[in-house]
Amino acid sequence: MKRQSLRDLEAEMRAVARGEIAAPADAAQPSVESAEALIRLLTPDNRALLRTIRDAKPQSVAELARLSMRAEPNLLRTLAKLEAFGFLEMRVVGRRKAPTARAGRLHVEIDPYEMGDLVRMEGR
Repeated sequence: MKRQSLRDLEAEMRAVARGEIAAPADAAQPSVESAEALIRLLTPDNRALLRTIRDAKPQSVAELARLSMRAEPNLLRTLAKLEAFGFLEMRVVGRRKAPTARAGRLHVEIDPYEMGDLVRMEGR
């Protein structure tokens, strides 16, 4: 996972779009502004959802909604956020989409004096 400020990310994306620089090799990696953003995303409910995805391996969003007892529209929003951060991948199974866990453990280094948090994700 790449740590980058929103301002730096926007500047990088604009430079790539204008053809001034080539897209960096790590451009496809999720990027976060700070460990705080991850902490806000990894609520107890979202961690339980990730655990359900990892352990039950649901074959559709509808199945996951039943397993987690969450409404599908809210679940889809949460899944999109978790996918954007690289915690899961939505794969196509027939005509349905099914979430698959991608993340292993997170390692976070926080410098209390700077906004230079370092987040590293182990794959599964």
